[in-house]
Amino acid sequence: MLSLATILKDARIRKQLILRKVSAAVDIDQSLISKFEKNERMPTREQLTRLAKFYELSESNLLISWYSDKIAEELKYSESTSEILRVAEEKIKYLRAKY
Repeated sequence: MLSLATILKDARIRKQLILRKVSAAVDIDQSLISKFEKNERMPTREQLTRLAKFYELSESNLLISWYSDKIAEELKYSESTSEILRVAEEKIKYLRAKY
């Protein structure tokens, strides 16, 4: 189970690119991309979309990794993680049915 940071860094390395080249191509500051790759900061959804297109990665898979990293970070110290996720899933189903 790879983190978003690992996926992004691996994609850049596979393409044999330096941060400066990626930065110029996707119009995201080089220092931000470095922080994404070190898991020090999360990209915005828009930034993630640009990176997915540039690296030719599945945007859907990156979004899953992005959301799961965010949720895991938020709940990593909670003792009620399963219950929180179960209730959140119920709320999502309710909201989808409502709209």
